Amino acid sequence: MRRLLLLLGLLVLRQGSCFEFVIDGEWEDETSHIQDHRERHKRAILTSEEQEDFEAIRGDDITVKSYKVESRITSRFAHTTVRSSVVNSGSKAQSIGFNVQIPKRAFITNFTMNVNGITFVGSVKEKTVARNLYAQARARGKAAGIIRANSQDMETFKTEVHVPPGSNIEFELHYQEMMHRKLGFYEHSLYLQPGRLVPQFQVDVYIYEPKGISSVQAPNTLGVQFSDLIKVTSTKDKAHIVFKPNLQQQRKCDNCTGSAIDGVFTVKYDVNRDSNAGELQVSDGHFVHFFAPSNLSPLSKNIVFVIDVSGSMWGVKMKQTVEAMQAILDDLTIDDNFSVIDFNHNVRCWSEELVPGSSIQVADAKKYIQNIKPNGGTNINEALMRAVQMLVKASNQGLIDSRSVSMIILVSDGDPTVGEIKLSTIQKNVKRVMREEFSLFSLGIGFDVDYDFLERIANENRGMAQRIYANHDAAEQLRTFYSQVSSPLLRRITIQFPEDSVSEVTQNRFDKYFSGSELVVAGRVLPSDTNTLSSITTAAAARLDLTLETDADTTQLDMELAKQQHSFTGFARQMWAYLTIKQLISERSLAPTAVKKRKITQRIMTLAVEHQFVTPLTALLVESEDAKERLLADSPKDPKHGCCSGGGLGAGSASNNLAPVRVVYQPPPWVQMTTQAPPSQANKGPEDWTLPQQVNLVDNDPHFIVHLPGSDTYVCFNIDSKPGHILNLVSDSGTGVVVNGQLIRSNHKNKINTYFGIVSIYYQPEGVSVTVSTNSIDMTDGRNNHSFTWGATADISQDGVRISIVRNSQVTITINNNIQVMVLLHRVWKKHPVNVDFLGVYIPNNNQYSPLVHGLIGQFSREPFPEVSVYDIHEGADPLKNEATMEVKGNKLLVTRGWQKDYRSDTKRGSNVYCWFIHNSGKGLIDGHYTDYIVPGLNSFLQMP
Repeated sequence: MRRLLLLLGLLVLRQGSCFEFVIDGEWEDETSHIQDHRERHKRAILTSEEQEDFEAIRGDDITVKSYKVESRITSRFAHTTVRSSVVNSGSKAQSIGFNVQIPKRAFITNFTMNVNGITFVGSVKEKTVARNLYAQARARGKAAGIIRANSQDMETFKTEVHVPPGSNIEFELHYQEMMHRKLGFYEHSLYLQPGRLVPQFQVDVYIYEPKGISSVQAPNTLGVQFSDLIKVTSTKDKAHIVFKPNLQQQRKCDNCTGSAIDGVFTVKYDVNRDSNAGELQVSDGHFVHFFAPSNLSPLSKNIVFVIDVSGSMWGVKMKQTVEAMQAILDDLTIDDNFSVIDFNHNVRCWSEELVPGSSIQVADAKKYIQNIKPNGGTNINEALMRAVQMLVKASNQGLIDSRSVSMIILVSDGDPTVGEIKLSTIQKNVKRVMREEFSLFSLGIGFDVDYDFLERIANENRGMAQRIYANHDAAEQLRTFYSQVSSPLLRRITIQFPEDSVSEVTQNRFDKYFSGSELVVAGRVLPSDTNTLSSITTAAAARLDLTLETDADTTQLDMELAKQQHSFTGFARQMWAYLTIKQLISERSLAPTAVKKRKITQRIMTLAVEHQFVTPLTALLVESEDAKERLLADSPKDPKHGCCSGGGLGAGSASNNLAPVRVVYQPPPWVQMTTQAPPSQANKGPEDWTLPQQVNLVDNDPHFIVHLPGSDTYVCFNIDSKPGHILNLVSDSGTGVVVNGQLIRSNHKNKINTYFGIVSIYYQPEGVSVTVSTNSIDMTDGRNNHSFTWGATADISQDGVRISIVRNSQVTITINNNIQVMVLLHRVWKKHPVNVDFLGVYIPNNNQYSPLVHGLIGQFSREPFPEVSVYDIHEGADPLKNEATMEVKGNKLLVTRGWQKDYRSDTKRGSNVYCWFIHNSGKGLIDGHYTDYIVPGLNSFLQMP
């Protein structure tokens, strides 16, 4: 249990206004590391007892007039304020306590207190400065007090003030934290334990997410009697959760005087995401990039489970571990490889080598774990060495897919007692043998384990750590942790920005990304002539490489925030500082030299003072308005615990030991499609960068425009087929390429028109299919499925197939660099005569097909194409449209001169392409009848009669 213990004693004398503060409570020495097992066990027991009788307001004869909690969450960053007003109702002076449990990742930003009209206001200072001011106050006999944090964890804030009868005290605590996404949700927790009935009790949580809130819920975890008292109201981008029980509703029973409010008030929510490129937000001169892609197939895993079976695991711990492992092993698939190592003073392997996660192997491993009997000592070093050797051997033998994720999951409840027992040596040994592509995850059960050590070796080896509380719920805690890391979607993620656009960027390289989590990068925005900031994200997914682009207006969000009544306007600035300090604390714990450590220390102190964060290296000086009475809120000088970087526990293992890359990119050629063109090319549309001017196309309802080979002549024809029919556009059994389009219905003025709603490009040799709809671009290879929205510019490559998406505009599919198909997106506005979104298909004339190519468009690429002649041109029934006779394939056709639309340069109005129109669905021009081109499936090849 992590806890922040802030103890303050304040004595107020009736005879005068002089305040004397005294130290109340003990804290661990800042430089000593307690190793004795009995001391750790004692500390664990004390922690447990403290939790059982925790009360927010302490005092024997007091009146708590109000207790109010307010959280303002803006773009995943929360500012929480806890306020309470208390009166000493007794006839004697007494101590009144104000206690708040805060999330372990939060930073306290301020604490103020008003005692009988004297106000104490907090300010964060460097620890030495604050201590000197505090010492000066004590030397003058003025008010002084120390508040210190236990170095193990920071979770409980405690203060106590001794006041005469009738005194009025007002407490106010502020803290800030970043919401971490786990298993698809952000979770905000508030600890509500008033300990007594409160006339004015209220909790308000305000959420503002610029991109919109997809779901919000406040599950009742406080008891059945409060089921109808938690109110949630939400709009597209805002939510308000309120909990306001009256005195009677707070009672444990109708006649009880005790409060039933005792537990955690939880709010869970998630946000809308319109693309896999992430969400880039800019505010107050800072940016935050949120990256949480979905709809990607998971990477395969190679896992070595390393389980402590020493004597201390006997009983509930082992029972819960075995129960959890049964469920965890059932989650493995045949594509995963695994083994199990159990250790006490000896190290044993269920299998000396990694084996596939087949049902037979899983059943055998479960049986093995079921029969484990804990006993003996703890040899962590040898167990981890054996696990790494197993992964190295599998890698050397080529048994591990280069795109898979290899991890070691360590479950232990104690310190090493056998073999190498020096923690720093074990840490060095693990670091020395671990390969860059391996990760270590540590689960510490109970309080006997040195959790700081487990956290250090995990952070240093691209993993993360979590404490598991040894109770009846331990199995569920283990399963939940595994769920967070069981579905890796991406490897080697890098988020970069244009040169000279940003500075002081937080960690922007991550080793892996797990489904349901989120990676977060923040930084300062440099002055620029443009109001747009863009980012490029590169990553490796299952069998494919991704490049994703997104951008943001640098002024728009600030204008929106100014309109919001309950938003936290400084969120971006504070989130950047929060992430930076957390990462610096982690780097400091791993600093190789004293010089490096001092530099990091100074940087942390400077940032913490500037942004008013109480950290292990700063203190909160709380003083009266005349600066004559002072308190000091202090925390450990050198806590061993680090902080997971960037994404945190739920964000996938952020790679702390990867050197930061330059936050600069050289855009690949396709990115130029969305950059500003030179003046001479200002009239060019995005397609002009990717496709030649002469193309064969089908667009609108559907109109075909074909450029005849060997001439400058265009011919046009319509296909009047039915909704649901799939038309073959290109079928080339020689190269294995198929392009098909499925028709959808549009009703306008009682007339049914058809448009392409789905276009499929299938590359048979690699089994890769790309299906483009008006909602998404989906890619599958038979085993893996990936989906991308139109909301972001992206570049995806796999097995000779490249997909280049231009946001909300077009997608180009390139096969082996010699066949291209561009699909154009048409978004219709509200009163558009076409009441459905639809697609257009544009195919270059110079695609390198085989001689076997066919299809409604493909047949015009066959060589030699029959000679075409047009003669007897004369005025038609419409004076603006000439008529003529066309001879082609032995047929004489009556054709009309007209035009159709090419929408590449203007998706709304299009540009005219003049052509000879062939009537009757292209009869006489195309081979056979148009119904011959109807195929049964989106990936079907054409079978001509």
